[in-house]
This record gives sequence, structure tokens and C-alpha cells, in this order.
Amino acid sequence: MNKIYSILLLFLCLTVVVAKADGPLLKNGSIRGRVQTSDGKPAVFVSVGIKNTNKGTTTDDNGNYVLTNIKPGTYTVKVSSVGLQAEEKDVTVSEGKPTILDFILRESASQLSEVSVTGSNRRNKPVLVGKSGLRPLDVPQAIQVIDSTVIADQQINRLADVMKNVNGIALGENRGSVNESFYARGYSLGANNVFKNGARSSTGGMPEASTLESVEVLKGSAALMYGGVTGGAVVNMVTKKPKFNWGGEVSMRAGSYDMYKPTVDVYGPLSKNIAFRVITTKENANSFRDVVKTDRFYINPSLLFNISKKTELILQGDYLKSNYTPDFGIGTVAGQITPVGRNAFVNASWAYNNTNTGTAQANLTHRFNDTWKLNVIGSFQSYYRNYFGAERPQATAANGVAPRALTRSNSKEYTTNQQINLTGSAVTGAIKHTLLFGADADQSKTTAYAFKYGSAGATSFSYPNFNLLDPSTYATSMDIPYTYTYQNTQTPIYRMGAFAQDLISLTEQFKVLAGVRYTYQRTPKASTYNQETGVTTLANTGIAGNKVDKAFSPKVGLIYQPVTSTSFYLSYANNFTSNSGVDVNGSPMGSSIIDQYEAGVKREFLNGKLSVGVTAYRIMNNRFAQTAQFQADGVTPNSDTNVKEFSGKTASDGLELDINGKLSPNIYFLAGYAYNFFRYTQTLPTGITEGERIVGSTPHTANATVFYTFTNGDLSGLKFGLSGFYTGKRSSGFNTLKTGAARGVPVTLTDYATFDLSAGYTYKKVSLLAKVSNFTNEINYLVHENYSVNPIAPRMVQATLSYKF
Repeated sequence: MNKIYSILLLFLCLTVVVAKADGPLLKNGSIRGRVQTSDGKPAVFVSVGIKNTNKGTTTDDNGNYVLTNIKPGTYTVKVSSVGLQAEEKDVTVSEGKPTILDFILRESASQLSEVSVTGSNRRNKPVLVGKSGLRPLDVPQAIQVIDSTVIADQQINRLADVMKNVNGIALGENRGSVNESFYARGYSLGANNVFKNGARSSTGGMPEASTLESVEVLKGSAALMYGGVTGGAVVNMVTKKPKFNWGGEVSMRAGSYDMYKPTVDVYGPLSKNIAFRVITTKENANSFRDVVKTDRFYINPSLLFNISKKTELILQGDYLKSNYTPDFGIGTVAGQITPVGRNAFVNASWAYNNTNTGTAQANLTHRFNDTWKLNVIGSFQSYYRNYFGAERPQATAANGVAPRALTRSNSKEYTTNQQINLTGSAVTGAIKHTLLFGADADQSKTTAYAFKYGSAGATSFSYPNFNLLDPSTYATSMDIPYTYTYQNTQTPIYRMGAFAQDLISLTEQFKVLAGVRYTYQRTPKASTYNQETGVTTLANTGIAGNKVDKAFSPKVGLIYQPVTSTSFYLSYANNFTSNSGVDVNGSPMGSSIIDQYEAGVKREFLNGKLSVGVTAYRIMNNRFAQTAQFQADGVTPNSDTNVKEFSGKTASDGLELDINGKLSPNIYFLAGYAYNFFRYTQTLPTGITEGERIVGSTPHTANATVFYTFTNGDLSGLKFGLSGFYTGKRSSGFNTLKTGAARGVPVTLTDYATFDLSAGYTYKKVSLLAKVSNFTNEINYLVHENYSVNPIAPRMVQATLSYKF
């Protein structure tokens, strides 16, 4: 708390000092106003500037703009955006007075939306994941947005395919390859870090990405706005919204290994004030992996209600059925990747992982006036998973003989989320404040069912051992054993928090972002109900009642903008992570507070057509929980892994480069590079080797994509694209111990690069786009711990035929 008070006091003093130092600015005037489209909607993210000066800004999500510190005189104000016809007006500024100047563009809201998607890289457009409506240039953190153009041109199906375009994001693997796994700045992005339209979302069943409008990534700590998230990044999937003009698209995608995926997207008005949109897709596919199959169905209906000129309500929901063959890859032999073909399937041939995910959301936005806006969100999500298969293809001996234990599980999860966010601006003297106040809460309950096998009621079951080096043994003993549930365990979690943030524009060049959040998280003991005995028991965690975590999460940033297109920043933020277990006295472990320091520069060139961002960061956890070395007496060695202490430290240092360009309607490109060094800096004498990189982190990643479309001449309508993705050397499995105790051997993975080549043709409303992915047929692996070793996909072909109406 002392740190928080000191930071807030420091910035209060800065505000007063700069306000006094800039006292004469009060004599200058200002220009403010609103930019609307021809149909009365706010014109969002258009440039507003004074000709022949360096003064400029962009409109916010209400269409408002403010130009301050303007000497008295007559000026010409210009409103422009890539692909739009500029509007100009003359205005006279008086001493010490605001001048109101509004604009009405010739384009409608839908036309402006289309132009902004196709004519600009939209880097400086406010993003939903930031909640405050700030331009990315005003946010002292790295932000990256992958829009629908990239998603369509790369023919993306999964969220993982989107994330390959985000520098600093590394793909991981999980148990059985049934979900997608990501790492940002070394930290795993767990279930709490992925959102859909601003509400926490499950990644179970692999989210459908082909129907998204965009994917927003806010890197670093986002605890101020989202509470208990890990420090690497938060990801927000934005679905496509209804429109008040009729239109849509039907498409058919087909590819290697019998992949077929039809999609229908229809939108339009139901009345003057109600619009709808329905997107649905069906996917069936085999795989380069023997036996593996995919069967998916997705539908996303939504309604938009213009309740009044100031109030709108969006109701939306989606449903995803995803049936997928669980696949543990080719496993390991004596700590090394099994030397068999990338197609070899070692799970039971009947194995299944069937999931059903449903969501519903209401999003209400009310604009009190041109500066203040209220947003209220309520959401519900259900997730069901039914799983059965053989696991852990791992041979500890060089002869390749491995056990084959079966796992049967069934779980369901219900999550509700409520949010309220108030944004607005105010002026105190010559200082402008852009304010955000918010509160949120979410509740989740997971029920996991346990099974018994056969009439004897055994709680475990194994097939006979098989040999990973002998494919003829893979398909033996494949009868499905009889199972039945005998107990279920319920695990609830409750979170709530409140936060406040202020972007203080001390001058046009110098800004301060300051905010703080308080988070409260309650985790009751898990309860297990035995259906055979009728007895309910509570988990024996050593905690008398509920486990409670409380934390303040401050955020402070200094921003310097010498010109409107350039932003230098320094920032500090932290986040907390909840720890399981108890200390040596039996009290629940507290939270780990993770500090992040970030510095960067964001620069736009060519009137926003080209943007470059460079970021450096350090993330430190000085309260890393480890198994306690001794019991409470300080002498007796501790062997209970549930008893822990805050005796460890980790550090993550990194550098990120982000380049985006839309130089003309013909060509766009994006590229990035990231370096990360995530390691243990302090551990117990019996702990992990200090200085060693944490498994799962990837030191080097890079990506690049370029697409060119011919718009004139005989080649008009042709499109060509090339994408490349690089992943550096890394290790998976387990980190080594100082004592040399046996706990598995790290799996060392070589670096690799894959390249995708795209080509297509559009004639009027019909288009055909084809892609050869991994056309060099690179072989490498994604690894979970030291047994789920999944080869990357080989060279594959897919094509999409679509018709827009």
C-alpha cells in the first residue's frame, strides 16, 4: 500500500507542478467538436488536424475530438482518413475560450467501417480490450490487433493460427492436444487470460476463429482492468456485429485430408432500429495423423437494438460443438522424441474428446453526452467435456516399452460475468483528464465426475504395455471398457474488483496514466459427493474455510509525444496470481505479486499507413511459491508438496518489434520479432537449477506476412500472399534439479520456420483463394511436459470459394 500511495502522491505533485509551470497556456484557446457520418453515427478514429501545423488528434469512440493550447487566430481544420474525401473548415480561435467545430462526413457509418478496414492498418484505433477507449498511442503498453482481412486472407480456422501473427506469442501444447495453449513473455495464458467481446471465455474445444472480426492482444499486465490474469498478455476475440444494410457471404472451404467447411454469414435490418446477424459453419476433417478426426459445428446469432440515439443494446450468443480425437502425438523414449513417422497414432483408436460450449451476452452502451459513456455487460457461459482415451505415451527405458493407462473424465463448467464501465473526460485548467471507472465480478463452478471401471468397480484401468518403437503394437487391446460415475467434485471460484484510471494530459506532449484496482477472490473448499455412499466431503487442504486472496494492482505510465504520430513511454504495473497449498503453519498461501516494467516507442509514418512499435520489458516474481524445505520447527525436512513457502524468484526479460503497413489499397504487410529470457533466479537448495530457462518459454519468435492485390489492368482481381513463421530453439519437459533427482529429462527442440503461399482471384462478387501451408514440409514438434509430443502439420493445401451478396 505504501508503494501505491507514494506513486499517486508523486503524480499528484507532477500534475500541480506542470499546471503551474504551464500557467500561461490558460490564455490560449481550444477547438473541440464532434465528427458524424451522414446517417448521424459517430465517426470513429478519423484524423483531425490544423493545416500547416503539427497539431492533430483522432476522434474517440463517440466521434469527439479536442485540440488544445492553440494561440488566438484563424485556422483551417481538416478531417481526413485513408480512403475518405477530406473535409475542411475555417475557424477563429479566441483567447482563453473553447471554439466548437463539428463535421458531417459524406460517408455512412457502414461505409466508414468498410473504408477503415480496407484502407488503413487501424493501429491507432481504440480497442475493446483496453476498456478506456484510449488510442493505442496513449496506452503505455504494447497492443496488437489482427483484423478480419488477415483472418480471411490466411484462411484461418483456429485461434492458434491467429496468434502466430502476434509477436511475442509462442504456441505450446497441452495434454492430448485437445485445447490450444499459448505463452506470452514466457507466461502461460491460462483460461483467465482469454476473453470474447470483453467477457472471460473458455478455450476448451478450440475457439472458432474464421468468423471473428478481429483478435486484440494487450501485452503485459492487464490486472488493472481484468483482475487475476497472468502477466504475459490478455486476448480478446471480437465477433462480427449486425449491420443495418442487407448483405452477407456464403463460402465453401476444402483442403487436404478431406477437410470440408461451409460457412454462411447473413446480416441486415429487421426494422428501423433493430438489426441482426447470423454466422454458422460446419467442419469435418481427417488428419495427417492416423485415426484423428474433427467434427465441428458453430453458430453465432446476434441482435443490435438502437433503443435511442444515445443507447444501444447488443444481444449475442454462440454455440460450438467440437468433437476431436485426443492425440498425444508420438511420445518419448528415454527422454528423446520417438523416432517414428509424423503420422503414427499411439492412442486407442476409439478415443474421443467431445465438447460443447455455449455463451450468451448482453452489452448495453449509453452515451450521456459527447464525453461520458456507460457500458454494462452481462454474460453466461457453459462448457461440457466428455473424454476417454489412453494417456502418457512415455517409455523411460531405451527399449521403448511404455505403460498404457486409460483416463475417463467428464466435466461441466458454468461461468457468469458482470461488468460496468464508465468512461469520460474532464478538464481542470489546461489539463485534460480521460477517466475510466469500473467494477466487475464473475462466478464459476466446475463439476468433475470420477469413474470406475468394470463390474468390479476398479478406480483405474490399463491396457497391457506396448512398444513405442514397434508400430505393430499400437492397435492391440482396443476394447472399450465399461465405466460408470461414482462421485463428483465441485470447485467454485468467486471474483470481484473495482478500478479507476486517469490519463492526465499535462500538455500536448506529456501525459501520465495512473490507476489502481482492488481485487477480491474467494475460493471455497472443493466438495466431493460420493454417489455410492451419499456422503459429501470437503477437500483436505489444511485451510479451515474459504481461501481468500486480496490485492491492489497499481499502474503508472509516463508518455511523451513530441509529435502526434510518435509516442515514447515508460510504465509500471503488477498483477497477482493465486497460490495453492498452505505455509508451514497451516495457513493458506497468499498471492504472488508480479512486477512489470516496460519501455517502448510507437511511431506512425505516412499518415498512419505504416506503424512501428519497439518494446522492452522486465517481469519479476519475487514471491515464487515452492515446496517448503523444512517443517515449522525449521529442522525437520518437509516432504509434503502441499506445504510451501515464498522462497523463490523468477525474472522475464524481453524485446519485441512490431511492424504493420497498409501502403495502398493494393498491399498490406505485418511483421514482428520477439526475444524472451524467462528463468529462475532463486530457488531452494533442493530446487530447480538457477539461471535455467523455464520450460515452455521460447527465446526467439518471428513472423511476417505480405499480401498484394492487383486492382487495374488485365490482372485486376488477382491476389498473392506469403506468410512466414519462425520458432527458435527451446526446451520442454521438466526443468533440471540441483540435486540431480530423477523427475524427467528436458526435451530439447530445434528451431524451425514454416511458410505459407496464397493466391486468389476475385471477379465481382465471387472469389477463390487457395493456400499451400508449410510448403517446405518442415518437421518439428509441440510438446507438453515430456510425453505429449505432437508433430506440426506437413505440407497441406486448402482453398475457399465464396460469394458475397
